[in-house]
Amino acid sequence: MTDQLFKTVGTANSTCLDLAGDIAESIGGMAMEDAVATLNEVRRKLHEVSPFKSEPVDFVEWIPNGIVSANDYNPNSVAPPEMELLAHSILEDGYTQPIVSWRVEDDSREVIDGFHRHRVGKESPAVRNRVQSHLPVVSIKGDRSDRNDRMASTIRHNRARGKHKVEAMSDIVIELKRRNWTNEKVAKELGMDQDEVLRLCQITGLAEMFSDSNFSQAWDVEGHVTPEDFEGIDDDVDVYGDEVTSSRTVNTSDTSRVFHTYDKWECHKAGFYDTTKKGMTKKQCETEMADLLKDIPSFCDAMQGVIDEWKHSCEHYLTNIAMNRVAWMGQAAACYAKGIPSAFRGGWFQLTEDEQDAANAAALEYINKWMANNNREQLSAEDAMPQRQSEIY
Repeated sequence: MTDQLFKTVGTANSTCLDLAGDIAESIGGMAMEDAVATLNEVRRKLHEVSPFKSEPVDFVEWIPNGIVSANDYNPNSVAPPEMELLAHSILEDGYTQPIVSWRVEDDSREVIDGFHRHRVGKESPAVRNRVQSHLPVVSIKGDRSDRNDRMASTIRHNRARGKHKVEAMSDIVIELKRRNWTNEKVAKELGMDQDEVLRLCQITGLAEMFSDSNFSQAWDVEGHVTPEDFEGIDDDVDVYGDEVTSSRTVNTSDTSRVFHTYDKWECHKAGFYDTTKKGMTKKQCETEMADLLKDIPSFCDAMQGVIDEWKHSCEHYLTNIAMNRVAWMGQAAACYAKGIPSAFRGGWFQLTEDEQDAANAAALEYINKWMANNNREQLSAEDAMPQRQSEIY
């Protein structure tokens, strides 16, 4: 069929086929690294003249896995059994989808989508050996390399395929809002409606996130309102119990949930929601976090400090049944002990599976200490770490 097609369209194409055969024969005799580099360059040149050159998938290249790194904002999480299933799938069926990335200035790559495919290619010895420590990668369009655009691209990939962690999604919405994206733009770029954007803002609770004029105009109060119309909140500890009920969030049916505005959160004051740490690189922050989580006695000391001293934060977060409370406790401990913001939770992936299990168990223990101290029921791991990820590839 192919031969007939090329005879029909002329001898020029036949010449191209002859050249392609010569190139294939030459590449077949090269050493592995030279062959990969030549294949990538040939594919690049073909991509430049392809009628589909505007589509990233038209050019898949194999690059060393050492120059591919994770991003620091992906709201995706995967349970160990699902990771094992993904590794099995890639072993049996091969890589059927490339990793979506953007090209960093030093020509390394940062993952936009395919974080878990990237992990399997690095961490599974069988897969790593089969693909000879390389990964299949496509690059997003050059005009989409701004961090805002990359974050939006990651969310679109995740949302099109399945679910994601709500609290991490909230972090991303907050960061985009801090970068002067309006609710309308966030909704359009992330495939949400504006009500969903507002709900994600409410999860974090930062007042400045609700400063959009369109949202402000939505308030419609009839008559003259004076300060006397609002009931004050007393700081006297003796009346605190009565105020818990009146301070609960209004947008949940869970009557045991305690809600505090962000200005009460000790974690917020400690820099939990900062996006940088002065004097430290992203890699240093992640390593600091990883080192703390590996050192279980030090980790436990930090968590004891959290439950002893971060009263409002613990009430606000540890009574929220919709979030991963184990993850919050780990990030809170890193912020309490080391001043590491939650944005650098990528340090978690520096731990081995056994180290992750040990850290999870320790975090659950201290969450349940707080529960016992506050006359609440003990939590199982499933209660404290609800799974929201249905699709991981």
